[in-house]
Order: sequence, then structure tokens, then C-alpha cells
Amino acid sequence: MNTIEAARRALAARFQSAGIDSAELDARLLLGNALNLDLTGMITAASRALTADESNRLEALARRRLAGEPVARILGHKEFWGLPLALSPATLVPRPDTETVVELALQMLREGPANQRPRIADLGTGTGAILLALLSELPEATGIGTDISEEALETATANARHLGLATRASFIRCDYASALTGPFDLIVSNPPYIRSSDIADLAVEVRDHDPPAALDGGPDGLSAYRALIPQSARILAPGAALVVEAGRGQAAQIEALMTSAELTPQEAPRADLAGILRAVGARKLPL
Repeated sequence: MNTIEAARRALAARFQSAGIDSAELDARLLLGNALNLDLTGMITAASRALTADESNRLEALARRRLAGEPVARILGHKEFWGLPLALSPATLVPRPDTETVVELALQMLREGPANQRPRIADLGTGTGAILLALLSELPEATGIGTDISEEALETATANARHLGLATRASFIRCDYASALTGPFDLIVSNPPYIRSSDIADLAVEVRDHDPPAALDGGPDGLSAYRALIPQSARILAPGAALVVEAGRGQAAQIEALMTSAELTPQEAPRADLAGILRAVGARKLPL
């Protein structure tokens, strides 16, 4: 008899044999999805036999994961900053590394000029992850997310509505900050920063499932920063901050671009859990 617990163990073993690092977690998440049970439900019903339909659903999900599709794509959602976010083919899967951008942005906003109702812009918003995380922490703030993808904007709008943040978040289609007018108290962005020549070497979960436009940062990975940093400098309020995500080894080059746009790096770049300098910030100092 193939019980729920036996199915979980067998699936985890298959994933582990395939070299999937998160084998146990992935097996639990996919089993829960196939059975429409949360963790408590799976534990309570551990000795129950799977039905034929449940086994078939689980096998279909397992084959997708073994083919390299990320669990978040299979499930259609991902948690970020404790917030459940729906995904679409036009959006990146939000990653824990990006939470360093939220952390540094909150710090720089709170250390900047006092403003009871701060105005935030998130350039290349995707799912809306960074903007919605910030709004969840700043109940008096309002924000605008931009993206060139209409589908991404629809996803971000739906996420804002689901989280009860739609009255404070709006979304507009444009290239980074090209259609925005200031002043903003905080601008954040997780732009594409992978060198074009490195795309083919990315993990299959990223290369084959994240939207190429959200990955490809041009020949040196810095094309997006050359566009968005001067745009941001134009619309930041005096004393306001720009915080961006950086790829491995890019922090110093991004700081140089910020300095060239007359922004002043104020905080040391913040490292993620792997030690990569991931969040880079600068401030527009008053004249």
C-alpha cells in the first residue's frame, strides 16, 4: 500500500538521486499540492493510502520537477518577506537574496529625511515583491512599480490586491523610471545583471524557466544600471536613497555608476547569506 508517508519518502529519494539539493522540501511541497493538504494534514493522514488520481497527480508534478522546473513555477506561487506572491511566465521567481535589498532600503529610508508618507518606486517590479514587502513594513507609504511587461504588471497588481495593498500600490508600464516624475523618497530595483555570455551556463531552473529579459544584463551585466541610475538620480528627493540588487563582483562598479550620477554611496553594500555583496545603496545629497 502506497501511503502518504511512503509516497513522500519515495519522492524525496528520487529527487535526491537526481541531485536536487532541496529534495525533502520539494517532495513535501509537491505532495501537499497533489493532495491539497498542508503539513499538518499530511502528518495527520500519514498512514492513509493514496488514491489512483492522487498518485497520478503526484507523478505528473514529480516529472516536471525532475525535468528541471522549479517548485515555485509548478505551484504558481512563492513566499517573499513572509508574503505569498503569485508568479507568471513574465516574472522572476523572487529569491531570498533579494530580501537584502528590502533590509538595506528600510534602513536607508529610516536614516534619511523624515517623511510621514514616503513615496517609493520599484523599477522592473516583476511580481511586485520588493515594493509590496516595503509597503507591508511601512503602513503610511505609497509606491509605484514599473515594468516593460504588461503580464508582469498584471501579476503585481493581483498580488497587491491579494495582500490588501492595492490602495497604496500602483503600477505603470515603462522602461525603469522613464515615465516617472518625482520626487521619490526611495527607489529600489532588482534589474537584470547576468552577462549575456553567461546565460547558457545558468542552472536549468533559471535558464529555462525565468524570463530572459529579466536575466540578461548585456555584455558586462551592467546595461540596466547605466539606464536606471541616472533616471533615478533625476527623480529622487534631496536626501533620498536608491538601493539596487547586484550580481557577484558588481558592487564596486555599480557604486561607481552611482557616483557618476552624483549619488553618494552611504552604506557598505549588504551581503547575502552566501557572502555576496548583494544590495548596493546611495543617497542624493542636498546641494
